[in-house]
Amino acid sequence: MSSTQATTPNYKTKIGHAHLKVRNLDQAINFYTTFFDLHIIERIGDHYAFLSGGEFHHEIALQNVGSMASAAPSHGVGLYHIAFEVPDKHSFALAYQALTEAGISVGIVDHLISWAMYFNDPDGNGLEIYWDTRHEPGGQQLWHGRNLPLSDDQVLGVLSK
Repeated sequence: MSSTQATTPNYKTKIGHAHLKVRNLDQAINFYTTFFDLHIIERIGDHYAFLSGGEFHHEIALQNVGSMASAAPSHGVGLYHIAFEVPDKHSFALAYQALTEAGISVGIVDHLISWAMYFNDPDGNGLEIYWDTRHEPGGQQLWHGRNLPLSDDQVLGVLSK
């Protein structure tokens, strides 16, 4: 077995939380509590904040590293984005509307397994909000690398129905 291969562990794992480094803790808290259904569970001075949607102690940990912290290189290895799932098309449209009305640049795409929107938090951390469409009419079970454009009208039209 090569050093990059591993045997299947004898235990189960699941993702528990994401820990993000931020330049301004108050700004990051405001962003994540405004655009996600998260609230502060615990705050440790101006150093850490732990945010949750209710099921766990926290899904997002924010760590203040100061205003002079450099950004990660865009083409370097590391975290690409954190994805948050919404339960339905209406919730997806509401999230898109809130972000765009706040002046946040959002890219939208139909992956055929999901509708997805991509944007950055104030520190440039990549985020995704998606609606799983695999069980919807026309939805596919596997991605196959296909992306179709979504328009504002397709997404926001849901809100007028």
